[in-house]
Amino acid sequence: MRSIERSTSAQAAAAELAVHARNLRKVIDDRVILDDLGFAIPRGRYIALLGANGAGKSTLMRILSMLTPPSGGELSLFGQPLRSTSAGMRRRIGLISHQAMLYRDLSPRENLRLFGKLYGMRNADQRATQLLQLVNLADRADDPVKNFSRGMTQRTAIARALMHDPDLILADEPFAGLDAPSTHTVELLLDALNKSGRTILLANHDIEQSLRLAQQVLVLRRGKLVLDCPSSQVSAAEVLKEIGG
Repeated sequence: MRSIERSTSAQAAAAELAVHARNLRKVIDDRVILDDLGFAIPRGRYIALLGANGAGKSTLMRILSMLTPPSGGELSLFGQPLRSTSAGMRRRIGLISHQAMLYRDLSPRENLRLFGKLYGMRNADQRATQLLQLVNLADRADDPVKNFSRGMTQRTAIARALMHDPDLILADEPFAGLDAPSTHTVELLLDALNKSGRTILLANHDIEQSLRLAQQVLVLRRGKLVLDCPSSQVSAAEVLKEIGG
């Protein structure tokens, strides 16, 4: 009986985590990109992933978004092992990148409808209308994306990432190329998503911005995790020191 109770308790604890990595590795052409990573992200947490270029941030984001498999270790999302063949798990993940991943000749509405159909959504039209209102693009919903500014394109990309109502938002350098007003708008959108219960993992190069936005900080240096702590307990100077080694 006691062993059963312990097993049930462990399963419950794992289910409270959005992401749990143990001894995670990625090797490409005999080069170690990620080396024995171990970390846990509770559900509903806003996490900043920091590191210099080449530290492994984008590779980790690609693994979490199921675009590439790890070379070793264990990785689970919401208490379930992450497998590249799991369509159900893919529905729980939304990816926002500096690349919009949109069809530029199509309008925002047409893009969202298309992605909705890819996920087999029956209410794609209604969901698209709701999201375009959320990102303040309802008045440009039927204009071609190719005519949009960088900020408007990124807001459309955020709507695309939210189309299937994911639980985990992976934001990989979402502020790249944005002006100050557009950056502020995207910051507000990510904050609102987190407050609605979604888990956010933000890969970013701006340390001070990341500490201001996120609740927890993960720092990678040459593929290793060198810092994992609440953002309130570390300064930008300390993070920079860890990044530089």
